[in-house]
Parts: sequence; structure tokens; C-alpha cells
Amino acid sequence: MTKSQLDIGYWKLIGNYWYLLEIGICEVNEVGEDMFIIGELINGMYQNIAKAIKEKDKAVIQKCALEQIKSGADALDVNCGPASKQPVSDIQWLVQTIQEVTDKPLALDSSKPQVIEAGLKVAKNKVLINSTTADADKLDILAPMAKEYNAKLIGLTISSKGIPQNKDQRLELAAIIVAACVDKGFPVEDLYLDPIVLPVNVAQAQMKDILESIREFKIISEPSPKTIVGLSNVSQGTSVRSLVNRTFLVMALSFGLDAAILDPLDKELMDAAITSELILNKHIYCDSYLQAYRKK
Repeated sequence: MTKSQLDIGYWKLIGNYWYLLEIGICEVNEVGEDMFIIGELINGMYQNIAKAIKEKDKAVIQKCALEQIKSGADALDVNCGPASKQPVSDIQWLVQTIQEVTDKPLALDSSKPQVIEAGLKVAKNKVLINSTTADADKLDILAPMAKEYNAKLIGLTISSKGIPQNKDQRLELAAIIVAACVDKGFPVEDLYLDPIVLPVNVAQAQMKDILESIREFKIISEPSPKTIVGLSNVSQGTSVRSLVNRTFLVMALSFGLDAAILDPLDKELMDAAITSELILNKHIYCDSYLQAYRKK
């Protein structure tokens, strides 16, 4: 770890750690890897995005991309939405439109491999494929595709048999995905496993298993796969969505979560994530830590 300069205050090395003895304005000081944040808002399920895709309104898409990045997104999810009549050409237009204003990584989000590959063909930025399932027909196509295009891969622990009902089923599906990636020569360290977060109002009894799966996915192989969640799923149908989202996120981080697809414009959510990582000793404390780590 290296210490960075302060406008006010100074650091002192005590044992193996640097301590801020006079509180001032701190810069970003990393002692661990931050959660990878993928902004979820460029999705045709949202009316404004669906309208922009239909009318090919670049300004709306680019504004949404830049707002998410400014709020802390490390990457952007790109989804044409269910209303798209031409998803192949629509995802290419979205990718090209976003790349005009940012070089942040893009998560190409579709259940159709041909749509994902269309996006890959025009992508200049780094890419994640969102996503494969544990079914062989998906893995046989998407793992080699991810390897060919040097993309990272999100693996959903779900199959044609349905949604897993407990931790053991999640681990079994995760092991299938990891084994397939190894067999096809895709690097496991570029794989993000998703335990499938369900709405707490209908699957409350599964929440503990979902959280424990995040931790146990890491011991399936060496090197370990990474972990990811689609955060907004947990609060679907609840009356206090932001509170449910940020509470689950803080808990998931304590179980070792590496990445999340979420709404970066939710300031309280982002502040909760920064504070959680501070408590987990991934950041160094100073009184202005929220301001400092929002700048990263």
C-alpha cells in the first residue's frame, strides 16, 4: 500500500498500518479491491430508454451513461429490453452510441447469444457477457464466445430445471459452470457467478442461503471465480426498495461480494457500499472519506 498526499493532516506508520492523525481532506488510498459496480439503467425495460432506442435518440442514452459513471459506475449494463423488435441492430446502436462518450466496460445483457455476439462485434471497450446459465447449450456457445472476444462472463446459477431453492443447489450449478469454463479453456478468474437474488417479499427464507453462497462460490476452484448479484431483484415488490437494496448490499459485501449490477444514482446506496468497504478495511478512514471515495 502507498500513502497519498493530504491537503491537511498527516499519516503515521504504526505497525503495518498508516493512520491519519490529523483529519484533513484525504485522497483515495486503497488497501483492498473495491466492489465492481455495473450501472443498470441503460435497459429497454425503462420507458425513457425504450423510447430512445426506438427513436435512435443518442442524447438520452449518452446522458444516462455519463450520469451513471459520474455517480460511481465502473461499467454499464446494456440491454435492449423486451420491446425491441430488432435486438441485433439495436444493441449494436447502443454499444456504438455509448462508446462515443466513454471507454468504460460494457455488460452486454441478453438471453440470446446472437444478440450478444452482435454487440461484441462492434465493441471497442472491454466487455462482460451477461449472461450464461448452467445449461450445456448456453455454456457451449457463450464460454467459447467469451474466450474468443476476450470478454468476461457472468454465470447465473440457474438452469432449465428452474430457480435453485437452497445453497446446495446453487453450489451444484456453480460447479457445473466452473467445470464447463475450465473444459473450454475460459479463465475462471474472468468468471462472475451470480447466486440468483430473489425478492425478499416472496423468498425471505432463501436470503441466508444466497448470502452464504457468495462466500462458498470462492472455494469451488483455484483460482477462484468472482461473485456478482443483480441487486434490484431483492427489493422487487417491496415498499422501501432503496433501504432493502442497501441493506442486502452491505451484508453481501461482508460475505465477499465482488460486483453488483445496481442503480448508481441511488446516493444512499452508493454511500452504504463505500462505508461497508471502509469497515471491511478496503479503504482508509478520514472524516471526508465519502467525498474522497466518490472521486475514484
